[in-house]
Amino acid sequence: MARNYAKEYEGYHSKPDQIKRRAGRNKARRTLLKTGRVSKGDGKDVDHKDRNPGNNDQSNLRVQSKSKNRSRNSRSLLK
Repeated sequence: MARNYAKEYEGYHSKPDQIKRRAGRNKARRTLLKTGRVSKGDGKDVDHKDRNPGNNDQSNLRVQSKSKNRSRNSRSLLK
């Protein structure tokens, strides 16, 4: 079965809460780009230590590989 991206966007990604969370993640990435801790196309994710994308304090941000960061996210869903 093919993935219906339009329906997925309409039902989840277009919600105001999700838009706000995505903006927080993008802001964190831009912050670390300015400080030189990440670069475009480096294959790294910006991780929020406290899992809150609205908290973009420098002490709360760290750079991790995509696989490490995303495995941490899936483990937290299993708890």
